Amino acid sequence: VQLQAFGGGLVQSGGSLRLSCTASRFSLADHAIGWFRQAPGKGREGVACISSEEGIRDYDLSVAGRFTISRDATKTTVSLQMNNLNPEDTAVYYCAAQRHLNGLYCGLKNYEYENWGQGTLVTVSS
Repeated sequence: VQLQAFGGGLVQSGGSLRLSCTASRFSLADHAIGWFRQAPGKGREGVACISSEEGIRDYDLSVAGRFTISRDATKTTVSLQMNNLNPEDTAVYYCAAQRHLNGLYCGLKNYEYENWGQGTLVTVSS
């Protein structure tokens, strides 16, 4: 199982970035997908997730209203649109995938995911 997260970069405060997550060897369509981030010196935290069915979403309060998680129509890519970025959003961002019996569920906890991609660095300058 391999996940790839890409789309990170350097952006000024107030700017936007769009991260994408794809998978090889398995389909994202039947997995809940989570986006996590790890800032320097801090633990990894969940910021957004989307269920495999019905597209149910959840967001951490720190990003709610600014970040949007979505699947493309083919369900091969999960994106994280990040708007109004600020320096506190600077982190390495990871996507993770987990198949649940309940297709209407997604979580924001690290332990809820077994499949992880490599990170992509997002740097927001002030």
